[in-house]
Amino acid sequence: MLTDRREDLLIAVALAEFSVHYEQADPELAERAWQLAADRLVDHDVGPAEAVDALEIGE
Repeated sequence: MLTDRREDLLIAVALAEFSVHYEQADPELAERAWQLAADRLVDHDVGPAEAVDALEIGE
């Protein structure tokens, strides 16, 4: 089971990834996804790289 913090960080990473992949297709939607991701990260006082590290994902 995920903690609320871990769940929020995972959602933030997914939203950031979504925004990158859809930036050309729908810039407004991509920007909104990026903003939602940023809001979640700010709530937990972490940056994107820290979120990936906290989730133990990535390379």
